[in-house]
Amino acid sequence: MYNILVKVSSWQGSSGTMPGSRLFEHTEQSVASQFQANGTVDWAALAEMPAVFMEEGTGTEVARIGRILSARKSGRDVLIEYAFDPEVRPIHNRQLMKLRAELELNEAQFYRTHWAIKDIDLFRVLLRHLEPRRQQPKVFNVDELERIEPRLVAAMMPFGADFGPVHNTIKAAAEKVGLICRRADDIWENPEVIQDVVSLIDHANVVICDCTGRNPNVFYETGIAHTLGREVILITQSETDIPFDLRHLRYVRYLNNGEGRAELEQRLVARLSDLTS
Repeated sequence: MYNILVKVSSWQGSSGTMPGSRLFEHTEQSVASQFQANGTVDWAALAEMPAVFMEEGTGTEVARIGRILSARKSGRDVLIEYAFDPEVRPIHNRQLMKLRAELELNEAQFYRTHWAIKDIDLFRVLLRHLEPRRQQPKVFNVDELERIEPRLVAAMMPFGADFGPVHNTIKAAAEKVGLICRRADDIWENPEVIQDVVSLIDHANVVICDCTGRNPNVFYETGIAHTLGREVILITQSETDIPFDLRHLRYVRYLNNGEGRAELEQRLVARLSDLTS
């Protein structure tokens, strides 16, 4: 069995409240009766089971797995102390929505503050369907919970006046298919440049890497994008600039003039449409 506690806002800190009238909502009577007798709730028994702490919604809201440390009635509310399990990564509500049948949840529960008990082996379901925690690199950080922005394209390319028109071409191609293109110099969210670069790649749906000039930074960023599992489009002005280890992959060759950039834009529009449709 497991507890599921849903409220309108996210679960922060280590304590919270739940309206007492919402206890055992969406719970089978045969299950609820195991945790109360003569109107008295067996809080200790509830605390022995794992718990899902969920914010209302069916999208990118974050649910956590943990334990109830203590619970008691105070007026009309239940005061709850809890702890998240550090060994279980956060879960998006949309993932739980896909698993709702196996977890014995219905869609209404995702939009209702309540505390329910389900006669299901929570960890068995999660182990079968959820990916393990992301391994954290040592020289930069990635979000514990993957947060891909479906309309975001990241451009990894050399800086310099010669590449300004190329950057504008990539942006124009993205805009034609309803996407937003960003480059590392468009953001400044962290003290370290590498962290902004990695965050941009990690959040992007597609990463476009210009290998022209065999720029080592672009090669490094291409490796990060591949490691994080992003869709990568390689472009270059010279096929000899594609690293040996990547020459088995398709790439777009272009000329850095008006006609060449126009053709590059057309090919990027076609590829971006395929990847994001």
